[in-house]
Amino acid sequence: MTTLKKGSKKLLNAWAFYDWANSVYTLTIASSIFPIFYSALFISEIKTIEAFGIEFKSTALITFVTAFTFLVVAFTSPILSGIADYVGNKKNFMKFFCYLGGAGCIGLYWFSLDRIYLSVLFYFMGLIGYWGSLVFYNSYLPDIAFEEQQDSISAKGFSLGYFGSVILLVVNLIMVMSQEDGGAKMDMMRYSFITVGIWWIGFSQYSFYWLPKGVSSGNKITKAILFNGLKELKQVWKQLKQNLRLKRYLYAFFVFSMAVQTIMLVAVYFGEEEIAWGNDDAKTTGLIGSILIIQLVAILGAFLTSKASSKFGNIKTLIIINLIWMSLCFYAFFMKTPVQFYIAASIVGLVMGGIQSLSRSTYSKFLPETEDSTSYFSFYDVAEKIGIVIGMVIFAFIDQITGSMRNGILFLFIFFLIGIVLLLRVPKSE
Repeated sequence: MTTLKKGSKKLLNAWAFYDWANSVYTLTIASSIFPIFYSALFISEIKTIEAFGIEFKSTALITFVTAFTFLVVAFTSPILSGIADYVGNKKNFMKFFCYLGGAGCIGLYWFSLDRIYLSVLFYFMGLIGYWGSLVFYNSYLPDIAFEEQQDSISAKGFSLGYFGSVILLVVNLIMVMSQEDGGAKMDMMRYSFITVGIWWIGFSQYSFYWLPKGVSSGNKITKAILFNGLKELKQVWKQLKQNLRLKRYLYAFFVFSMAVQTIMLVAVYFGEEEIAWGNDDAKTTGLIGSILIIQLVAILGAFLTSKASSKFGNIKTLIIINLIWMSLCFYAFFMKTPVQFYIAASIVGLVMGGIQSLSRSTYSKFLPETEDSTSYFSFYDVAEKIGIVIGMVIFAFIDQITGSMRNGILFLFIFFLIGIVLLLRVPKSE
């Protein structure tokens, strides 16, 4: 295989194509069909389940499990990235998590409340596989793209992901809606989980073929280097103290990402529980339709954000996007009808892709000159995951105690406000 040069079009496209492969997980499993499937498992009058010796509200259980998974990712990713740096083969680690996640998606075919622990394990595998692979995927960005290319190729990756995942979701939607019987619809949802696993593993092969293996050191893994990643995070933290701009940006990212990721992970559960759809068929069609709206608008959102950042700068653009997210929290607290939910979905789509792609590329651009990009991106990912854990736990706690997801959504307003204040404190230059 020919080794492609940094900045080459084929290498950039191969990197971005992994978004096409793995984004079907976030759309079908995390955002649309699985939440609908999971909610349908519960009888309308009974929305609780006993697990781990506790009586959980159905939405609170899945939120707590999601938070726990992110906690595992946060603690294991620096160890794994440290090993990857030491051995010099980040691609194999990326492959491992990709295949683990794909297998977890396929395993969701057997998800049921009667075998809740095995079911939760498959859900855990899919989630940890997706986010675990992103640790290594994101760390490739400064390795494969020059600084002036990073905003556009990051946005292109997200756009490819949105476009590809919409294609599969439309196929899955046709599968589900072609059935009239409720049981048959549930079976089609189960089959859709299998298609996600196959799509993810299959299309990722193109990226794996062209992405560089890494600088091979010939080193072997020993007990002494198992915690090398944690030591590297300490080194990164020490270096951050000398880089005021990067440090202040990370503070802001930690806070606003906490709210963004929480909203994206609970949005469909919120729509299923809090919006008056009329009947189950209208609910299924409406929820999946709203996710399609989000994905399609997100393609435009990522593109517009890339253009806005080149004209106004990354930080100013991020502040504007956070203001929109903050307004959405207020709007969501009061919305009750499907039309209101569709309006919110359109706005979410516009700012969802933008804030993700711009957050990633801004961090990459602020990095000092270094060959140790994996450790810096591991720090970025750990900050993001710990933020998600805090956001999800707070949201689940409010949902469990108050019995309403609306209160949790409204509370997230505070995080966006703090994020804006922290972004205003980021210096224009180092």
